[in-house]
Amino acid sequence: MNTPRHLIIILIAVLGLEAVAQDVKDDFNPITTGVLSIGIAPDARGASMGDLGAATDPDANSQYWNPSKYAFAYSQGGVSLSYTPWLRKLVNDIFLANVAGYMKIGSEDNQAVSASLRYFSLGEVVTSTGGQTGGQTLNPYEMAIDLGYSRKLSEKFSMGVVFRYIYSDLGFGGSETDTKTGASAFSADISGYYTTYPIIGRNECQWSFGWDISNVGSKVNYNHGDRPAFLPTNLRLGTTFTFPLADYHNLALSLDLNKLLVPTMPREKDFADDEEGQKAYLEAYRDWQNTSSIKGIFKSFNDAPGGFKEELREISYSLGAEYSYNQQFFLRGGYCYQHPSKGNQQYFAIGAGFALNVLRLDASYMMATAQSSPLDQTLRFSLTFDMDGLREIFGKK
Repeated sequence: MNTPRHLIIILIAVLGLEAVAQDVKDDFNPITTGVLSIGIAPDARGASMGDLGAATDPDANSQYWNPSKYAFAYSQGGVSLSYTPWLRKLVNDIFLANVAGYMKIGSEDNQAVSASLRYFSLGEVVTSTGGQTGGQTLNPYEMAIDLGYSRKLSEKFSMGVVFRYIYSDLGFGGSETDTKTGASAFSADISGYYTTYPIIGRNECQWSFGWDISNVGSKVNYNHGDRPAFLPTNLRLGTTFTFPLADYHNLALSLDLNKLLVPTMPREKDFADDEEGQKAYLEAYRDWQNTSSIKGIFKSFNDAPGGFKEELREISYSLGAEYSYNQQFFLRGGYCYQHPSKGNQQYFAIGAGFALNVLRLDASYMMATAQSSPLDQTLRFSLTFDMDGLREIFGKK
C-alpha cells in the first residue's frame, strides 16, 4: 500500500483540485485528463497576469501561450529559464522547471523557430507495505519537449505550429512489484496572432488578438494501455490593448478565455439508481473511454450533463494588466476564475520584472481566493536572455 503522502500528491497533482471544492461537492464535475502538468503556466510573466498570454507582446515563453507571436518578436532570439515550486503549502519537493527559446530565421524577419522543454517532478515517494515503510524509493515525473515554427502571413497576421512529445511516469503500477507505468503521447498546437496599431486621439496604441489550440494528439495510456486518458487539449482566445500613459510609460490590458476540448466523463449519480440506469451509465462510460481525441474535441462542446449552462461553466477567464516603464521596469497583476464545479481555481496574481540589455528577471506570486486552495502562495521565477543584447556585448569586444 502506498503512503498517505503519495496519495495526496497523486490526487492533487494528477487528478485535479477536487479537495478545494467541498462546498460544491454534489455539483463538482471537472473535466478529467491525464498529464495535467502540461497545463501549468511555466513563466512568471504570464502567471503574474492571472495566467494569460494569447495576445500579449511576444517573449521567449510564447511557446506555451501562443507560438505564432514569435514571428513578431522584436529581438532576433531569446532563451528563458523558469522555476516554480508547486503545492508548496503541502510538500516542499514538487516543482516545475521549464526552458524555452526562439530564433528568427530568414532575411525578411518574418519567420521563427522555437523549442521548449518542461520537467515536472512529483518529488520523492517511498512505498510502504502493511503499514511498514522501507519499500522502494521512486521519483515520479512528467516531461514534454516540443519544436515550433511561426511565420508572418501579412504585415499584421501570423500563424504557428508546434509538435510535442510527452512522457508521464507516475512511478506506480497495478501492484507492488509492477512499477513500469511510463506513458507517452504525441500532440500538436496550431495558433494565430493579429496585431494592429490604431490611432486614438493623438496616441498610437496597439490592439492584438490571439488564439491557440494546444495538445491535439493521441491519448496517453497508463497501466500498459489499460487506462487511456485524454490529453488536456485546450482552446485559448485572447486580446490585449496597449496604450501610452506618457513618454516611456505604457499600460497593457489583457483578457484570455480558456476551454478544455475534452469530453466530460459521465457520472454514475446522473443516471437512475436501478438496473437500467446502471446499464446506461456503463454504456456511457465505455463510449467516453473509447472516444478518440479528435472526436472528443467536437463532442466537448455539447456533452455536459447540465446542458448549455454547464458548458458555459467550462470556460475559465483571466484578466490582467502590465505597466512598463521604458521596457525596463514592469509591474503586473491579474485574476483567474474557474467555476467551482469545474476545478475552483480562483486567484489573484501579482508580479514584477526588471530588464537590462542582456537579461530580464521576472517574478510572480499567487494569492488564492478559493478556500483552502493548495495553490495559494505559489511563486514563479523566470530569467530571460536576449540574443540581441548578447550580440551588442560581443560586438563591442
